[in-house]
Amino acid sequence: MDTATIELKQQEKAVIDALEKLNVVELNNVVKYMETVYGISAAPVAAAAAPAVGGGAAAEEEKSSYNIELTEAGAQKIAVIKVVREITGLALGDAKAKVDTAPQILKEGVAKADAETMKKKLEEAGAKVTLK
Repeated sequence: MDTATIELKQQEKAVIDALEKLNVVELNNVVKYMETVYGISAAPVAAAAAPAVGGGAAAEEEKSSYNIELTEAGAQKIAVIKVVREITGLALGDAKAKVDTAPQILKEGVAKADAETMKKKLEEAGAKVTLK
């Protein structure tokens, strides 16, 4: 964006001046606050053009909820069972049954951020996980 063609009012210039004086942590807090309160995102605008290029892949990125599938338990079954219990709230026997009979859907309709967190925990325990 060419800043020479944009005219700012005095109030707008004051905001820009104030932002320029912030350190990185303070500026990050301001961005997070604006994202939360105003529902805006600091994501690049070019990302909006991606669906025209990527078609099906972009549609999957826009998905708001995911199913977490335990594809394979891996070598650390006990650790995986513990994480499955933590994520699902299942009793020990039920969690063990899910792990033993993989592939299994562990949770359905999970928000993207939560799904990524759960996937990371399961993978750290040694499981193979797929988000669908």
